[in-house]
Amino acid sequence: MRPVIRQLDESAINRIAAGEVVERPASAVKELVENALDAGARRVDIAYAQGGKALVRVADDGFGMTQQDLPLALTRHATSKIDGSDLLNIHTFGFRGEALPSLGAVGRLTITSRVQGEDAASLAISGGRLGEVRPAALTRGTVVELRDLFFATPARLKFLRSDRAEAMAIADVIKRLAMAEPEVSFTLRDVTGGGEGRLVFRADAETGDMFDALRRRLARVIGPDFSENALPIQAERDGIRLTGYAALPTWSRGAAVAQFLFVNGRPVLDRLLFSALRAAYVDVLSRDRHPGAALFLDCDPQLVDVNVHPAKSEVRFRDPTVARGLIVTALRHALAEAGHRASTTVAEATLAAMRPQNIEPPPTPARVYQMDRPSSQTLARSAAYQAPIGFSEQPTGRIEPVLPVSGDHPLGAARAHLHENYIIAQTSDGIVIVDAHAAHERLVYERLKTQAQGTVPSQALLIPDIVELPADEASRLMELAPELARLGLVIEPFGGGAVAVRETPAVLGQINAAKLLHDIVDEIADQGTATLLNTRIDAILSRMACHGSVRTGRQMRADEMNALLRDMEATPMSGQCNHGRPTYVELKLSDIERLFGRT
Repeated sequence: MRPVIRQLDESAINRIAAGEVVERPASAVKELVENALDAGARRVDIAYAQGGKALVRVADDGFGMTQQDLPLALTRHATSKIDGSDLLNIHTFGFRGEALPSLGAVGRLTITSRVQGEDAASLAISGGRLGEVRPAALTRGTVVELRDLFFATPARLKFLRSDRAEAMAIADVIKRLAMAEPEVSFTLRDVTGGGEGRLVFRADAETGDMFDALRRRLARVIGPDFSENALPIQAERDGIRLTGYAALPTWSRGAAVAQFLFVNGRPVLDRLLFSALRAAYVDVLSRDRHPGAALFLDCDPQLVDVNVHPAKSEVRFRDPTVARGLIVTALRHALAEAGHRASTTVAEATLAAMRPQNIEPPPTPARVYQMDRPSSQTLARSAAYQAPIGFSEQPTGRIEPVLPVSGDHPLGAARAHLHENYIIAQTSDGIVIVDAHAAHERLVYERLKTQAQGTVPSQALLIPDIVELPADEASRLMELAPELARLGLVIEPFGGGAVAVRETPAVLGQINAAKLLHDIVDEIADQGTATLLNTRIDAILSRMACHGSVRTGRQMRADEMNALLRDMEATPMSGQCNHGRPTYVELKLSDIERLFGRT
């Protein structure tokens, strides 16, 4: 039979809309809290039961609604936030007017609200059936209570996850909104067992200027270790302003769980912006590590379209290259300005590794009488037979002198070289342990990048190295031959898949050309053909730097070690190697004394 076109009833339309807007309880919480923020709330209290499936309650101290507003608020596409004349000039979280009627179509929704100077009123809607406006008791603001989510569409309940998983999703939504509004107080409670329930999250309103308030809010939401190891970001380009905090590369995660992006205060999950964040850290983090950041892009609403997805989690910029370039440039500049600074969490992990697992109370010290104490003359004679403090004895029998510690040098003065790789340096208030290979790798890389802006000096090989490669890899490599020549690596085809290496970058010294070429081919294949050439060049330079850095197992002299420390202090991003690993660990004297119970 020929299908007949028919108009769906209002109830079916609302249930369909709910499928787009309300995916899970966390979606309902997001919509209700955003409504509270749009209403000027300065305090928002959220409660849920059974992961939000049985109850979601959001109370705020905003402007409220009148008795006449309540029925209209539960009508589709009715909103106070826009007039419909310009869908690009949006200054609020919500604007579609779909959330409340959609929630009322699939659950049992009750709204109680009061406008200052008027009586409070309440209105309920259950499965799309609207009740009557009734008098209510409320001091100010609005309370929205949603019970039995998806009772009208039971099939949707089968797609929800466990109560714990849904509760974690709700907490994640609240934390993101709390970051976007540091001047607003938030509380989140689990009232599954009834009563006041369990406090899951609390963030009191922050005061002070924008950066101070945001830093304290991020410390509360992400953790104090993030704020201690994050760099302030502030930049502007072509009408788009970027602010926020980005973590040092040594403060990274195994997944992208500490990345938060906002556009005009709206939390977004935009692939363009996340790829820009990743690109900014491309030469300071390995591919299995992810940076942490909370970044806020603000611009004229005309420059960004937020009407892309019903959940409003995606946006579309009029000129996406400006937004992406702003993030990459601003973050790379901030990381370069940070210099040698390293993450405090590295030192904390080091101290934790040093602490014994089973701490036993120290034995009671025996009483020592004055007659049993050695005299100062005895101590002096004993010290004369001990090796002086400083570097280990060299093959010639000469003892390296101890250099003074200067407060102008954050990484201090070298004191020893252990296991032919680790430099021990003394600072004015602690010690520094440096991974010489990793540190020199970063120094060589930054030097190569600077030289690559012109032409990197090369050294000709007396006998060219012939490297055999698969034909397709040799072809890809030869496509970049002009750029590699600018970087000091001159190669030529040598028939079949063979490639002849005639010159290598002078800064690398003597290297294994065959291994270098194989690594470069792997890097090209990993970066892909669509990657920007500059990104691919940086990746190749990183590979070159690894081949040209100080090798583990080589004994360094005192002057070499101190020169390396001074270069680290003057080189951008020297706190981590090209793969994101820390190049040094700093331990404060107070921390060391606590390890030995001297405090």
